Amino acid sequence: MPEKVLIYSRFPKALMVRIGERFELLDAAGKPPGEVFSAEQLSTVRAMITAGGTSLPGRVMDTLPSLQAIICYGTGYDGVDLKAARERHIAVGNSPGANAASVADLAVTLMLAATRRIIPADRFVRDGSWAASKPSPLLRALPGNPGRRIGIYGMGEIGRKIAFRMAAFETEIGYFSRTKYDLPYRYFESLEALSEWCNVLMIAVRASADTRHVVSADILKRLGTDGYVINIARGSVIDEAALAAALQNNVIAGAGLDVFEEEPHPPGALAALPNVVLTPHIGGHTTDSHTAMQDCVIANLEAFFAGRPLAFPVR
Repeated sequence: MPEKVLIYSRFPKALMVRIGERFELLDAAGKPPGEVFSAEQLSTVRAMITAGGTSLPGRVMDTLPSLQAIICYGTGYDGVDLKAARERHIAVGNSPGANAASVADLAVTLMLAATRRIIPADRFVRDGSWAASKPSPLLRALPGNPGRRIGIYGMGEIGRKIAFRMAAFETEIGYFSRTKYDLPYRYFESLEALSEWCNVLMIAVRASADTRHVVSADILKRLGTDGYVINIARGSVIDEAALAAALQNNVIAGAGLDVFEEEPHPPGALAALPNVVLTPHIGGHTTDSHTAMQDCVIANLEAFFAGRPLAFPVR
């Protein structure tokens, strides 16, 4: 008889098909488990699957008295109260690096779309302005990539893949991370110093209490009027009110955002601006990334139910 696994976050059913072939899935569809299933049904659940950004506090863990494993679908685990899990002897696993290539690709895509004004250019063609020879200040000539200084905040798997891709555009690469690595890129001792130096700030840092709103009005001002910020990490890293003000007042030139503080509801101020490109948290949303993430989830669950350490534990 297959082992029971609770699906805590809301996932498209198609993403759970492969996992459902191996385990009996109890899908809470993003609702509190106690509202969907009886206490008796939940009493025997030993493992759950969650999206890393979904809030999972200790009080929810307490509704599952047999819970011993929380498996995050994806790289992130910032929504999980790790302290509460540790106190309850619950193992936490994730899918490290499984979607890194896809997320890095989108970071580059957002940078190109923002710096080359792809969205206004598309609209300029579609609405007949090009055919009518109407002038457009948004389509004035802007600096290209050769010599552009790319600053990467966070040099994990995603940050490294961004750096590798951006180097092909004849750019200079710098980074700030808690650790200085043996890499062919310039290391900066602080985010402030990196922001002063770069033209494009790529945010690839893991979300935590320490990184909340760390990209502040001051950091944005340091980027300068020709600067851009690209975020494919977590929305909490940027002070969104400060970003909207910086974009409205030409403190920086533009932004490309795949993540927001309150998803799926980005601030209206950002959505109204022509110098920002928005996508709906699709960085890891490719078939190959989903296959890789599912492989990690399955490996973690199989190891857990076999009495072995998780294949990909969060440490």
